[in-house]
Amino acid sequence: MTPVSTRLATPNDAPEIARMLALLADDLGDRDAFSSTPDLIRQHGFGADALFHTVIAEADVPVGLALFFPHFSTTRGQPGAYVQDLWVDQEQRGLNIGRVLLRAVAQYAARNWQAAYIALSVHADNTGAMRFYDRLGFDTQVTDRPMVLKGAGFRSLIQRESA
Repeated sequence: MTPVSTRLATPNDAPEIARMLALLADDLGDRDAFSSTPDLIRQHGFGADALFHTVIAEADVPVGLALFFPHFSTTRGQPGAYVQDLWVDQEQRGLNIGRVLLRAVAQYAARNWQAAYIALSVHADNTGAMRFYDRLGFDTQVTDRPMVLKGAGFRSLIQRESA
C-alpha cells in the first residue's frame, strides 16, 4: 500500500473536495440536501477571509479529508478546532487515515490559533464513527444538543427589526 500523507488543500483542490463531500453526503444519506460546489468551496474556503480549512489525505490519489474551522469555548476559555466533516474512502477505512487527518487538524490549529481541543458532531445513527471517536478519546457531550436555524426561519430572523 502507498503511504498516506496529508497536506493543506489549495484552491485547485476545490473539485476534489466537492467530490469527497458529495461521497460523504451519500454515506450519510444526505445527498438530496447536498449543494456544495467547487465554486462555493473556492469562494469560502480560501483567501484572507476563508471560513474553513481542509486537510487532504493522499495515497497517490486523495483518499480522505477533514474540513475544519476555528472554535472558541467560553467555558474552557480556550480556542479549538471544530471538525465539520471527516471522510475517508470506503476502501481505505480501518487504516488509521481518520486519525492521521485529525492529527493534522490538531497540529495546524495548535500552531495557527493555539487550539487546545477538537470539537465535532456525529450523526446519531453513525455507530462506526462513534466507535472511532471513542477509541481516540473523544467525550460525548450529553448536555449539548446541536441545533440549526435555516431556510425561512433564518431569513425571518434577518428581517426582524430589533426589539
